[in-house]
Amino acid sequence: MSKLLNGLSEISRRAGAAILEIYEKEDLGIEIKADDSPLTAADLAANKIIIDGLEALAPGIPVLSEESDAIPFEVRARWEKYFLVDPLDGTKEFINRNGEFTVNIALIENTVATKGVVYVPCQDKLYVGDLSEGVAYVEFKGQREQLSTRSLEENEVKVVASRRHGSETMQQCMDALSKRFKVSTLGVGSSLKFCILAEGKADLYPRLAPTSEWDTAAAQAVVEAAGGLVVDAAFKPLRYNTKENILNPHFYVLADPSYDWASALIESD
Repeated sequence: MSKLLNGLSEISRRAGAAILEIYEKEDLGIEIKADDSPLTAADLAANKIIIDGLEALAPGIPVLSEESDAIPFEVRARWEKYFLVDPLDGTKEFINRNGEFTVNIALIENTVATKGVVYVPCQDKLYVGDLSEGVAYVEFKGQREQLSTRSLEENEVKVVASRRHGSETMQQCMDALSKRFKVSTLGVGSSLKFCILAEGKADLYPRLAPTSEWDTAAAQAVVEAAGGLVVDAAFKPLRYNTKENILNPHFYVLADPSYDWASALIESD
């Protein structure tokens, strides 16, 4: 494994340890940001560890983090390579203490998420993906296992979905799938939804509600290195840093890109 991936893995583990220290306290230091989303002391502690760690690991590569100051697009547009960070993905899961939150660090190169680590502090579980080297694995309980998405069975599809973002559009998607498949669902928080597909445990994650680029980049690298694909509603690959705002379009995570998902999902658009 490359020095960079090793470094990203170590930084994510250190950030996760800081998150768990606060997770075990009664007072999580909760604030409300301008967009009405919650912020905790753990978000800030993890962010500092990651920013400092990345500056030491790869000086000269800029960093865009959810918890850092906003960077104008005219500056970001000149970046061919940068780190994209969500120091605590799933803050609401953290506040609800259900364990379904992650540390996400990605390397973006020419709009593509090429490397990513997703660390799950409560499980001490680390997902790693590197598209350039064709590496995808998970480390858990001292063991490393290769990740590989699964092929779609003819009549069944397992869908992972957010615990918190049901919508009429999502129901339309499920209705369309139900006309072709026997459908089962699994509700999970944070970027763990991508990781379930990367482990070969599900087929589809439709995200038909708002997300930001730092929510998805690291996990996209993991699932795509494992053989999957992340596409927007027009079934074009999901890309980064292409516009002024950092909101993603609606997207689908596909475990088996060889299947004609567009024909199965067209009724949901």
